[in-house]
Parts: sequence; structure tokens; C-alpha cells
Amino acid sequence: MHYVRLPVALFVGMGLLVHPVIAAPTAAALTGLDARLEKDRVEESIPGLAVAIASHGRIIYEKGFGWADRENRVAATEHTLFSLASISKPMTATGLMTLVQARKVDLDRPANDYLGDAKLQARVGDAAQATVRRLANHSSGLPVHYQYFFVDEPYRPPSRDETILHYGNLITPPGERYQYSNVGFGALDYIISRVSGQSYADFMRREVFVKLGMTHTSVGIGPGLEKYAAVRYGDDGAPLPFFDLDTPGAGGIYSSAHDLVRFGMFHLKDHLSDQVAILSDASLDEMHRSTVEQGGQPPAGYAIGWEVIDRPDGYHVVTHTGGMPGVATTLILVPGEDLAVVLLANGGPIELHALEKLVMSALLPKWRQVPESGDKPPPPFVPSPELVGDWAGHVHTYAGDRPLRLQLRADGLVLLQVGEQPASVMSEVRFEKGTLFGTARGDLDTPDLRRHGAFLLEVNLQLRGNELTGGVTATRHYARPFGLTHWTELQKRPQ
Repeated sequence: MHYVRLPVALFVGMGLLVHPVIAAPTAAALTGLDARLEKDRVEESIPGLAVAIASHGRIIYEKGFGWADRENRVAATEHTLFSLASISKPMTATGLMTLVQARKVDLDRPANDYLGDAKLQARVGDAAQATVRRLANHSSGLPVHYQYFFVDEPYRPPSRDETILHYGNLITPPGERYQYSNVGFGALDYIISRVSGQSYADFMRREVFVKLGMTHTSVGIGPGLEKYAAVRYGDDGAPLPFFDLDTPGAGGIYSSAHDLVRFGMFHLKDHLSDQVAILSDASLDEMHRSTVEQGGQPPAGYAIGWEVIDRPDGYHVVTHTGGMPGVATTLILVPGEDLAVVLLANGGPIELHALEKLVMSALLPKWRQVPESGDKPPPPFVPSPELVGDWAGHVHTYAGDRPLRLQLRADGLVLLQVGEQPASVMSEVRFEKGTLFGTARGDLDTPDLRRHGAFLLEVNLQLRGNELTGGVTATRHYARPFGLTHWTELQKRPQ
């Protein structure tokens, strides 16, 4: 069900105070939104969709479309639990900030101070500079990481200690640059658990979800919430087996559109009477203050679990999106308009650009779609003289070192060879801001990778004098995707 509250008189003299909630132009903008959202949902092949909008501390629209469970004819509603993917990050960060506010965690102390025997390892730079804040803004030096564990496979998520031991390697010096890293938020959920003495799921339920009145929100699908959970659907439209991940703080939370828009209102400082003020306004401001540049167009920053954007149409936005198999989610806060918008889908395109544009432009007439960069092919790779040559070294995996060789020819051809395997021509090669990128075939042969089958190697190596250092990520982007990054260092052989 959706609803719109229109302005009414203030009957103060009668002892009744009714606050005006929404101006008429916005109410008019919502007229016909149902039909337009349903049309776009069908055109985008989205099985189920839930949308919620809050303005000035009141929910003015919330509704579900399509199916939470198509096979069993369960309709999606505003109370359906959708997998949030990376919108879990601002929630994890909110839980973390309650510990910061209680002075149990210091954002600018080394993250390793709060971890156990498994520590973040500095392959370059100083691990002490990988602070809690830098985990939360993706500038710690930790790399790309994602892997899912499906119930129809004989594998389950490892302990957080094991994930950190295997993949908690800083591949760039802390603070040098932004690199989105799920393993960083896996470390943060572990810090929450270790400092609080509770499991991450219990802490988030007791200290965040319950206190904010989020009754249809949990880490994983909490007990008693199973009947509300949406099935995730793959690109082929078929239901996906249930899956979990090894970094729940990065992507393991479920929530409804109704609950998530209430979470948005909390971050907009709407001070709802049925929400506990678990964070002060000053703490919320700290969470929303960008401390590292992401780049992109328009230029974006990252704060503590939030992306921060000053859009060319004049709107300042605090936001996050999420995407993984069978999941596409968006949460947009426009503090200057006291506006929160939620879009949750259980399949379809990984990003909800068309639906976002439809809703936001209806609510904010000045809102315009930011032009996308498009898919223009990059210019042919022409290596600079310092890159041309034969580079040799190792990919360091938890199962042992793997010899790696890169041959960069003056004509732009790049060959990658792992050990005695056949050399592979690298594609999509580019050299930007001192970093070499490219994709090739090769097998690093670790127990984690053996379970995944076919994959590619993506190179992300920084030129540092006569060394190329950074990460090689074993990855697959289709079917059951994953990305596991390994520290790599190569030296240039004398000519």
C-alpha cells in the first residue's frame, strides 16, 4: 500500500497539532507513479521490486511490485525482505559508529589493534596506517574481494580469521588511493564482534535494527523472517539457490523498503519519536563527511560507509547502491531536501538507473540524469619506454607463491605467463596514473579457486621504479561470480 499525506491546517487551539508533511507539487508528482514503475519493472525484466520514499520525516510512498517468490505466487510488498548487497556497508558503519561514539573504537587507530591473531599484512607501506577509518572509506590498501557460497555446493563461508589471513593483504600503501574492498568491511564486522563481545548479527539486531524500529531487517534471514524473504533470480530469470558470503558486513544484510527508508530518515536527522538516537547529529555528520576521492563522473567521494556526491544539477547526495547475483539496490539521501528514496529488486539489471531517474526526476524537477561515459573503446595501448621489457616475479597466494612473467612489447602486445603454463595475450590493457591494468588467462591453483572452475586473471599493478607491485585478481563476472585478489610483485629484467 502507498499513501500521500497532504498539507492540513494546524489545530493548535483544539490541542491537536498536525504537521504539514508534503507540498502539493510533490504529491502531484506521485500521481501515476505506480503505473510507470510497473511498466519499467516489466521492461527491465525485474521479478520483484519495492520502492519507498520519505520526505521531511514521513513516509509518503511505499509499495511493492511483481513477485517476491514468483514460483509460489508471493507478491512483493514494502515489507518484503530483499538482500541489500552493498547497502549493508552504511548499516555496518552505523553499528561501528555506535562503538566509536562510546569510545570503544577509535577511527584513527590501526585496525589491527582490534583484530585477533589474524592481522592485515602490509605487502607495501605500513600496516599501522591501515586505520579503522581507512577500512570504512576504502583507502586502506586492501583489494577487490568477493566470493559467494551457494547451498547446493559443498562449501561454506570460512571464519573471518581465515578470510583475513588469506586475503587481508594491503596491495597499495594505506591512504594512497581509493580501492573498493569488501574484505575491509569483513574486517569491520569482525571488529564490531570482537569489541562488543557479541556476534556481528546479534550486535546489529540489538544495537541498530531494534533501536531504529527496523523489524524486517537482519544479518542474513533472521529467525521468524523467512516467510518475508524475496527469492533472488539470476540473469536467466531462474531462481538462484540461497547463497551467503564471507564478508557479511560488506553485503550480508536483508531489509525491507519500509525499514530501509526509516534507516534513511535516521541518517537525515529526522529524529523520529519511535527511534532511539543511537548516534548524535555530530556522529552522523562525521559519517557523511567525504575523506577520500573516488573519481568518476560526477566526481564522488567516500565517507564512513557512504558515497558522497555533489551533482552537477546542484543536489548534494549521500548514497549507496548494491549489486550481486539476483540483487540490485539503491538508497539515496538528499539532505538539502530532507528526502530519502529506496529501490530494491531481486533480479534484473545490476543497476537501477532507469527506475532511479523515473523516481528522482518526479520528486525533484531539477534532477537530471548524469551523462554516462558510454562504452567507447579505449585507444590502443602504447607502452611508455619504462614499461617495455620483460618483468618476472611471483603472485603470492596463501597456498604458496606462483611464478609470474609479463612481457610488454613496444608494439603494445602484452603476454602473461603463470609458471610453466602457456603464455596468454593480455586484453583490455591500459596504463593510467602509474597503474597497469589488463586481463588474461592463467591458473593460480589454490583450494579456493579450484572450487570455482574457469576464471580470468585481472592485473592491477603499480609502477614503482623497476618494480610492478599490486594485485592479480582471479575473477569471473558471469554465472556465479567471484573475485579473489593476490599480492604480486615483479621486477624488470635487465635488457
